[in-house]
Amino acid sequence: MAAVGSFLDARANNGEWLVRIEDLDSPRQEPGADSLILKTLEDCGLYWDGQVMYQRTRRSDYHAAASLLMERNQAYPCTCSRREIADSGILGLEGPRYPGICRPGVRNNTRKPAIRLRVPEGCSIVFTDRLQGRISQHLDAQVGDFIIYRADGHAAYQLAVVLDDAYQGITHVVRGADLLISTPRQLYLQQLLGLLQPIYMHLPVALDAHGEKISKQTGASPVDTKAPGRELYRALRFLGQLPPPQLHAAPPAELLAWAVSHWQPENIGTFASQKII
Repeated sequence: MAAVGSFLDARANNGEWLVRIEDLDSPRQEPGADSLILKTLEDCGLYWDGQVMYQRTRRSDYHAAASLLMERNQAYPCTCSRREIADSGILGLEGPRYPGICRPGVRNNTRKPAIRLRVPEGCSIVFTDRLQGRISQHLDAQVGDFIIYRADGHAAYQLAVVLDDAYQGITHVVRGADLLISTPRQLYLQQLLGLLQPIYMHLPVALDAHGEKISKQTGASPVDTKAPGRELYRALRFLGQLPPPQLHAAPPAELLAWAVSHWQPENIGTFASQKII
């Protein structure tokens, strides 16, 4: 859904559509998963511009940015365990919120530290999403100091995606609404690092019959590349686009040509999730 929506938005506005493989968490990577993703896109007629970028090639840049934030005292090392954070009893948007235990200095020198970004008191982030409207988040009270570099030596998603967007010259981000909650963290990092801020549009998340996001974790079936036209037709319907019935099983190129020329993102609506059609 996100690939179709972002592809159409780029093509309808004469923009470039870029593909990035976010493979930061190497221990959890399944061999061949990236090739399968790219083949699925091609089978559905979703051809990208330029070279595919892999996050594993950008580790030195992530490390340099984290080091810079540390030098500025805008980030600090943290050795707290998940249990210690949970025991604080402070709740945020995504469960226990970090209480700032290591702000004055690490409490346990026997553990490898993560790096947390220092979120000042009263820090609020407000932005307008093209689909979801005005979004406001009290970053300190609702999220707190968040991790930008993990204890295992890998950059956290928030830092990596901000640096990658800047590196690739991204002007518009179109992605699933499950990432809406983390966007203020990215905006704050962009402010600290002096980076341009893209325009965001967060699409509805596809849910299964139990109300759970359709994903590998919930045992979702992969896209049926033997019938790509049918899959694209369903994706368009999900995104509020109304292709004519005669295009139900049309080849991807024909269906996407219609979709680009008739792209109306305002028809998607402002809902954050819906069940799959």
